Amino acid sequence: MSSNERTPDHARRAVLTPAQMNRAGLCIGCGACVAQAGESTARMHTDRFGQLKPLTSGERNGSSAFAEICPFSPSSANEDAIAAERFASSKYLDPRIGRYEACYVGHVREGIFRAEGSSGGMATWTAVELLAKRLVDGVAHVVPSSGDQPFFRYQISRKAEDVRRGAKSRYHPVELSGIVEEVRRQPGRYAVVGIPCFVKAVHLLRRRDPVLQERLAFMLGLFCGHMKSARFVESFAWQMGERIDAVTGVDYRLKDENRPANWYTAHLEMRDGSSRSRDWWHLVDGDWGAGFFQNSACNFCDDVVAETADISFGDAWVEPYASDGRGTNVVIVRSPELHRLIGRAAEEGRLELREVDSAFVVRTQAAGFRQRREGLAFRLSWPRRGVRPSKRVPPKFTGLPLRRMLVYWLRSVISAQSHHVFWCARALHLPALYLRWASAMLAFYQGVTYSRGWVGRFVDRIVPREKGD
Repeated sequence: MSSNERTPDHARRAVLTPAQMNRAGLCIGCGACVAQAGESTARMHTDRFGQLKPLTSGERNGSSAFAEICPFSPSSANEDAIAAERFASSKYLDPRIGRYEACYVGHVREGIFRAEGSSGGMATWTAVELLAKRLVDGVAHVVPSSGDQPFFRYQISRKAEDVRRGAKSRYHPVELSGIVEEVRRQPGRYAVVGIPCFVKAVHLLRRRDPVLQERLAFMLGLFCGHMKSARFVESFAWQMGERIDAVTGVDYRLKDENRPANWYTAHLEMRDGSSRSRDWWHLVDGDWGAGFFQNSACNFCDDVVAETADISFGDAWVEPYASDGRGTNVVIVRSPELHRLIGRAAEEGRLELREVDSAFVVRTQAAGFRQRREGLAFRLSWPRRGVRPSKRVPPKFTGLPLRRMLVYWLRSVISAQSHHVFWCARALHLPALYLRWASAMLAFYQGVTYSRGWVGRFVDRIVPREKGD
């Protein structure tokens, strides 16, 4: 039996607690365990590192139910099993992006969906279209909070204008328990928008709850690099000369049609009505691949494109699309119903879509697939205590160029240490402590990864790049 297969007897025997998953660095903070617990005392809280974690009575008493609904549990159904149940008749299957009916690249032509979104506007357009066609009664998605921290939260929107408030990317901790409870209380059909592990968590909850099974009609997935902690935006504030308590809102990707889409700009709204902006490449932690403030569970994720969602959306990070500041989506459609929905809209001229193959989709997310397949296999081979992840990628310690192994190791170090160094700097009221450390680590990372600066020249001499690396 492979590590990804689970017999019924195994599922019954498996017992885990949220505390065990947290200690193992495998809690993503999705809130599924709190939603499943159904207790007034169960809740999510923000820990000292700015990450959401559960507080439930299950922390002391293990539960097979929890083991089956936690998206990173080694005992829960994996993405292949969930997709096989939901999309059994899919036209295509690619082991990198899962089952699907079709893939597209393009954007929304009608209205201002494209201008309002971080990318091509397809995710928000689809959610609004589901409401307009009365295919759902509400859409669960992430929206800005009303001026106070936390800056974002999940909300169920029942009007198009409310859905559109949730446009744009949100690299901030949020959790699902509140909207799951609302779905249980309010009859109707719902769509949920989320990153891969959140979509998976909702599917696992649906498996155990007939009410959710009936009411959660569509899953809209967002391609994901990794989850950040709340300290990411606080670091932005420090680097713009502000305190986090003076910030009332954040736009992680301020759009500028005159610049390439992948030139990110962070934008902060201040309590006095002013604003601050800075390009990501001028921030010490603005290199996404370095992994600053990454949730540790993301080191053990093998789903880049939300394989269990009915439709998934990402950025088209290949030319000529990456240079188009207006934004362009790559879309994977798995639901035949949604395939017909967007097909009709494209025929009507409301969407600009070109069909592509799975290889094109993989090219748009090439770095993510390297990190979550090749890099994951390498990380799985490392010794660890506590709960061991069970992934679709087998552990593999050998066969990688030394330089590539150094990159994967360095990302793990940065993602782990950034939480602790920032916590220390925050406690001591010394932002410079974190900023100097992050600046040094960024120089080291970019030297190793891209051969930049004197670090790159030094590393090139002692660990030359191998052919194909």
